[in-house]
Amino acid sequence: MIINMGRYTAKFANLPTLAFVCVLPLLLSLGMWQLHRADEKREFLQQQAQGQVADISRLSVATEDNAERLRYKKLEVAGHYDAQHQFLIDNQISDGKVGYFVLTPFILQSENKAILVNRGWLAANPDRRQLPDVSMTAEATVIQGRANTFPSVGIKIAGAEIPTDTSPAVVEVVDSQVLAQKSGYPLFSFQLELDKELPNGFKRDWHTSTLMQPEQHTAYAVQWFALAFTLTVLFSVYSFKKS
Repeated sequence: MIINMGRYTAKFANLPTLAFVCVLPLLLSLGMWQLHRADEKREFLQQQAQGQVADISRLSVATEDNAERLRYKKLEVAGHYDAQHQFLIDNQISDGKVGYFVLTPFILQSENKAILVNRGWLAANPDRRQLPDVSMTAEATVIQGRANTFPSVGIKIAGAEIPTDTSPAVVEVVDSQVLAQKSGYPLFSFQLELDKELPNGFKRDWHTSTLMQPEQHTAYAVQWFALAFTLTVLFSVYSFKKS
């Protein structure tokens, strides 16, 4: 298609025009997505900082069961451990070694609801059939820790959320509803990372999530927009000629 515009003629060849129309929206959408991710990271980092300096809150059945909103907040819970229904999250790496995170239900005082307490990391036996000893007493106590989401995986294999019939049970991916069915009482949808100073724990080297900073997302957005601008300039130079 050829369009005459005074001193210039615009000649739009089919293949270059089609490529421009398809690629330009893609570049712009990628830039907008990176800006959106930058806003999300700013909000998350602000929430994380607020949770670390906030006062300790008492966990009860009235507490809103919102994992993202409570993430990194300090919580205190009164009740007792259920040592008969413990879970091991498999394939957890610490200092280059494979092991488990130990999850033990902690039943709230005078309530029929529990929170899964992450008591820390244990190395796995070379013979994976031999599970570590995570036995403990279950007297009434008060514990403190940090609320957090459960460990995630890159690719979820079908059935990874189903615990084994062993004691403790082994699971690849934590689904609180599935574990609640096995335990026999409802569970909160997030875990409590046990305070390092408290007993009945293992290796507890809790970290905040290592996230790409908002500035990096903004820089990537600028790159995508720059590519979109460059593509537009090249297409214009190719298509518009002096008459």
